[in-house]
Amino acid sequence: MEQVCRKCLLEDFGESDLLKSVQDYIALLPEEDKTEASVRENRLNQCRKCPNLLSGMCRVCGCFVEARTAKKFQSCPDSPPRWET
Repeated sequence: MEQVCRKCLLEDFGESDLLKSVQDYIALLPEEDKTEASVRENRLNQCRKCPNLLSGMCRVCGCFVEARTAKKFQSCPDSPPRWET
């Protein structure tokens, strides 16, 4: 049975192939496109509080929030947004 967690990110589930894939994707982003660590952590904290978070995915847009928050020029897809670029 697959674990479902409303307030969890992929990293909260421990090591997995999916987490590794998202981490690899983030590592391949050009440095100029990556969010600063403190900004990313703030974004992730906002996502953790969001009722649209489900097992590391945003139910509004379907993204993995760890990947979306890592991109400097992304914003929250919720209305109103929980965080901006």
